[in-house]
Amino acid sequence: MSRAPGALAEARRNAMRRLPDYLADGLGLAVFMISACVFAILLEHPGSPVRQALTDASLRRAFMGLAMGATLVANVLAPWGRRSGAHWNPGVTLAFWRLGHVRTADAAGYVLAQFAVGVAGVALVAAFAPHALADPHVRYVVTQPGRAGSVAAFAAEFLMAFGMMSAVLRLTASGRRAALTPWVAGALLALFIAVEAPVSGTSLNPARTFGSAFLAGDWTAYPVYLIAPPLAMLAAVEAWRLECRLIGARMRGCAKLLHRDDEPCHFCGQTGRERPGTSAGEAAFTVGRRST
Repeated sequence: MSRAPGALAEARRNAMRRLPDYLADGLGLAVFMISACVFAILLEHPGSPVRQALTDASLRRAFMGLAMGATLVANVLAPWGRRSGAHWNPGVTLAFWRLGHVRTADAAGYVLAQFAVGVAGVALVAAFAPHALADPHVRYVVTQPGRAGSVAAFAAEFLMAFGMMSAVLRLTASGRRAALTPWVAGALLALFIAVEAPVSGTSLNPARTFGSAFLAGDWTAYPVYLIAPPLAMLAAVEAWRLECRLIGARMRGCAKLLHRDDEPCHFCGQTGRERPGTSAGEAAFTVGRRST
């Protein structure tokens, strides 16, 4: 019993040491939300000259997809993305936690930062363009089911999140192709938004939908977005584990979307001074729950 206060104090110290990492990950989602709000205003607000020039809704969705895919890639490559690992998504964090790449306390810190700072990103745009962001054609970029309903939206969110996480797991585990991870993820997101947005709004992220819903005060079908993406990403992990067992492969990788050997990694303990000539992602780690 006497050890409990000491353990609690140590947990608090660890949380304070890792706070910059949590905030860096939250910042990534905030940047993503700012970009989503700004491009939604440009592409959908009736008074925008871009909206007036692009009268075809499918073309506007394609441009929105390109904008958000590019934002994802830039975010991963940015200093805050390289530091945090560029999760921005509770489902991604939970998936890496399930693989043993993220400690439980760090997973909690990441998820809390994703929800809190994601809201801040939407709030920042609302502070500068409140009327434009609240316009019914923009609606704080809320994600809601389309005409097909909540069941179709759940299925679409599940399939997209499963596909995205499956691609990330396979790329980050491959030394030679690991550097392609942000580009493939960005391309998939662009495709999903262009094609799938009328079905569910293309969230893939409970924290992303939470940020919009919180500012809009609109929680329509939020359980769809809270449950489907994390469930799908955890399912992708189990499929990946099963595949590796069946083919006798070692599950490798790290909790960073872009693992560079010349940079420190707080997930795997890499110092950033690995042997020269090692390609990004080759300093990978056998899956197993990390000790706390």
